[in-house]
Amino acid sequence: MRRRDQRRAAVFAVYQHDVTGSPVEDLLDEDATPWTLALAQATQVRTEALDQIIDQHANGWAVERIAPLERAILRVAILEITDPTAVEYGTPIPPEGAINEAVETAKGFCGSEAPGFVNGILGAVIDEERAK
Repeated sequence: MRRRDQRRAAVFAVYQHDVTGSPVEDLLDEDATPWTLALAQATQVRTEALDQIIDQHANGWAVERIAPLERAILRVAILEITDPTAVEYGTPIPPEGAINEAVETAKGFCGSEAPGFVNGILGAVIDEERAK
């Protein structure tokens, strides 16, 4: 299974967790890879910190007002950008790759303005990370 597909599976599990409150491990298919499970769990555990980062960069938007799927996409991408070693399985993705994956997911599954919104927030996160 391609890493892109595994990442999307993690995003959808994080999204479903956000909507239903069910644990991400219960929301993944039984054939989910260990990397997919680890990415979804790491995102779930760090939700509060990830939401703070989103809140810092989503000018004029409260995290609660962002559509749940867009929030899940942002959370997973921000985790990969800010803590590339959070998932012990596999090689971390470069920050630009995380943005590309997030934008492509938003293009495929969200409204027409979502890709630009996701790109803007993640671009600001990368700028901040590089300034540290």
